[in-house]
Amino acid sequence: MTFLAIDQGTTSTRGLIVDEQGRTDVIFSKPHRQIYPHSQWVEHDPEELLTHILACIDLGRGRGVRAFGIANQGESCLAWDAKTGKALSPVIVWQDARTQEKIEQLRANGFEATVLQRARLPLDPYFSASKLGWILENVPAASECAGQGRLRLGTTDAFFRDRLTGDFATDLATASRTSLLNIADGVWDPDLCALFGVPIEALPRITACNGRFGDVDGLPLTASIVDQQAALYGNCVANIGDAKVTLGTGAFVLALSGDTIKSNSGGALPTVAWQEDGHSPIYALEGGVYAAAAAVNWAQGIGLFTDFDELMRFEESSMLDRGLAFVPALAGLACPYWDRTAKGSWLGLTLDTTQANMMQAVLEGIAYRVAQVLTAMDSQIPLNSSLRVDGGMSANPWFCQLLADVTGKDVLAGTETELTAIGVARLAARAMGEDIVPTFDLNKTAPRKNAAMHPDRFATACKIVQQWG
Repeated sequence: MTFLAIDQGTTSTRGLIVDEQGRTDVIFSKPHRQIYPHSQWVEHDPEELLTHILACIDLGRGRGVRAFGIANQGESCLAWDAKTGKALSPVIVWQDARTQEKIEQLRANGFEATVLQRARLPLDPYFSASKLGWILENVPAASECAGQGRLRLGTTDAFFRDRLTGDFATDLATASRTSLLNIADGVWDPDLCALFGVPIEALPRITACNGRFGDVDGLPLTASIVDQQAALYGNCVANIGDAKVTLGTGAFVLALSGDTIKSNSGGALPTVAWQEDGHSPIYALEGGVYAAAAAVNWAQGIGLFTDFDELMRFEESSMLDRGLAFVPALAGLACPYWDRTAKGSWLGLTLDTTQANMMQAVLEGIAYRVAQVLTAMDSQIPLNSSLRVDGGMSANPWFCQLLADVTGKDVLAGTETELTAIGVARLAARAMGEDIVPTFDLNKTAPRKNAAMHPDRFATACKIVQQWG
């Protein structure tokens, strides 16, 4: 018994075969273009993404999988024609900040309280709503289709589901990332839609995260969920306060809150973790660092290191000890600041600062930002003493030790890093009446008692970056 998990991420699309013990086999992996038409604009080609998904499905069918599921990018969204299925806009990626001016106008007019009350999300270009409103205002083909009653708007999962199976739908977890969902009621909110200029009739219906969603040439689609939520489900967390961080393009933290929707008073945001077919939703707190692996790749691109093996060990214990800090605000600061105007910066450079020093500061900055997110969550949910980590950077023992020291938590990194795929496959299997029971080998990294940490110094650096931005 095997299932196909498609991880349609920010930088690539990957297809993995997952068996009943949670063992994974990558059968497809291909990056897609990152399109930057203007400063702070980030786009993808929706047809390119769909082509890669179809390639995964073809390969999975050849391997005899029972069903498949798709993990999506979350807040990335687009418009398309209901009649032809043709995309009317590019995918506007979650990193995109083109709507910052609109967001500031809404905030100045006092609308943030309404969004916080209903969607439980702050006003931020990160979420889908302002992007979808921007499309209506700036893409003539979209407004024309709207006038003809043919417009479809949604996150990427809705586009994929519509084109693959003819079912125009999104899942509840993804819908909770739009700023258009009344999270308490689990339905699109007419007032929020009007606020952002999004016609509610153009939005998809909302489903659970698994179920019988149609098929592609006989292969059933039985799971659809945000990639970060999939990773949480893949970690098999069960207790309120269990937390994980996925170290991918960004570093995204989720902490389980069970059947309770928490407030957003500490800067961490309530979200739907998942909803299984026929069951009530499970909730979580979410917070992220916009640039994690993205910051590392950027650093490599400007020549700070050549080989990733160079990141496994550094000679000095801490850059903050010597007064050097890097704030990884390359796409702004997310939780708990929610400031897209902030810029990435080094502070404390001297004539004897080396490339290795700068690179170490980059990694420290990512770890300290994760710690800030956990602190924000801990003010709303008492977090447990361990932190599950997955994603590419979790394979770096030096970084895991740094993260343990900075957070004060036992860092649990599995030998299996494909937790997003495992989560999608688990959901897909359960919709078919099957169970995937992963057998994790976890490596525990405990915080060192003598590690000198400087959270206050790093927090000061973040404040300076905000003022500069």
